[in-house]
Amino acid sequence: MLSVVILTFNSEKYLKEVLESAKFADEIIVVDSGSKDSTRQICDGFSNVKFHEQAWLGFGAQKQKGVDLAKNEWVFVLDSDEVITDELKNEIISTLKEPKFMAYNVARLNFFFGKAIKNMGLYPDYTVRLFNKNFAKFDGRAVHEKVVLNDGSQRLGALKNHFLHYAYESIEQFIAKQNRYSSLGAKGAKSSKFKAVLNPAWTFFKLFFLKGGWREGWRGYVIARLYAQYTFWKYVK
Repeated sequence: MLSVVILTFNSEKYLKEVLESAKFADEIIVVDSGSKDSTRQICDGFSNVKFHEQAWLGFGAQKQKGVDLAKNEWVFVLDSDEVITDELKNEIISTLKEPKFMAYNVARLNFFFGKAIKNMGLYPDYTVRLFNKNFAKFDGRAVHEKVVLNDGSQRLGALKNHFLHYAYESIEQFIAKQNRYSSLGAKGAKSSKFKAVLNPAWTFFKLFFLKGGWREGWRGYVIARLYAQYTFWKYVK
C-alpha cells in the first residue's frame, strides 16, 4: 500500500534509525548517489529496502526517480536525516485506509545544535511528503524542490503528527550545507547586489524578532545570523 522513498549519500549517521522508523511500509526505495561509507551495508540489513544507484540529478529529479521506482501508488518521501514518529506512522496507516485527499502536508520538527526549534517559522514547517504519485510529482528544481499537484490544491490535506528532522548538529555543518544550497539556487536566479545588501538584514530581523528567534536563546540568534548569511550568498553569487 505504501512505498517510502529516501535519498542517500554517505548517510550512515542516522540511516539505521530512519529505516527502522519506515519499516512499516511495504517497501523502502533508497536512491543512492555514490556513497563511500556504510550506507549500502546498513540498507542490506533491512528486508524491505530496495537499493538503487543513481548519479546525482538534482534534488527534484532525484526524488522523482525514487517515486517512479516505487511499486505503490502512495509514497512517503523521507530524507536520510528524518525519522517518522510512532504517532505519525499510525496516522499514515489510518489515513491510507480511506484517503480523503491525493496529497498531504506533513509537519517537520527541526533540530538545530541538539535542540528542537519551535519558533522562527521552523515549526510546524509543513511540506508535502505523503501523496498518490498518479496525482502529484516533484518539480525539476535542483534545490528547494517541492511536490506539485496535477490538478490544484483542492486535493491537498494535512496530517496532525510530525516527523523529526536532525537538521544541523554544528555551525560548521550549517555553513557548509547552506553554502552549497545557495550555489545551487543561484544557478536559477539572477544575482542582485541591491538584494544582497538589504535582504539579509530583513531576514535576520524577521527570524529573530518577528518570528520569535529570541525565545530560542543563543541558538535563535545563530540561526537568524546564518540564514541572513545564506540570503547574502544567494543574491551575490
